[in-house]
Amino acid sequence: MTTLNALDKQVAPWYKHRWPWLLMSGPLVVIVAGFVTMWISFSGADALVVDDYYKQGKAINQDLRRDRMASNLGLQFSLRYDAASGNLVGGVKGLTNQLPLTLLLVHPTVPQKDKRMVVTPDSEGQFSLTLPMLERAHWQVQIEDAARSWRLQGDWSWPQQNKIDISPLQDKA
Repeated sequence: MTTLNALDKQVAPWYKHRWPWLLMSGPLVVIVAGFVTMWISFSGADALVVDDYYKQGKAINQDLRRDRMASNLGLQFSLRYDAASGNLVGGVKGLTNQLPLTLLLVHPTVPQKDKRMVVTPDSEGQFSLTLPMLERAHWQVQIEDAARSWRLQGDWSWPQQNKIDISPLQDKA
């Protein structure tokens, strides 16, 4: 008769117990996280992928020729940014003319933050321009002449490095 009394006891429905909800919460969190990850991946563009990587790979030899030309001309480049005044001051040693130069500051991950400026050095190769506050980043710096016959390039971790000095790449052969 005691067995009959145990069965007569009212059992609460499953949804009123804690354990089913605790066991279902894990897979539910994973499903929600999957949808959030999918939304993040589809909403942002992948800026690091190059459309035509083969064509850019073939252009490397031409770029090396430009580096060798800068080395043959004995060019050296220095650049400094003063955040307080917003002045970007630079100079190219070894220039024989005062033609305009193209200065590129390339952001490491966001192409919209790249900066392309045309600067005209004075007779000593010095130039200065006003620039809004630079973002903390590992910038790729490149300077070249208007004809794109030579270039100097290097890496600049601003603001860890106040100044950057760039010399042409030396041939390893």
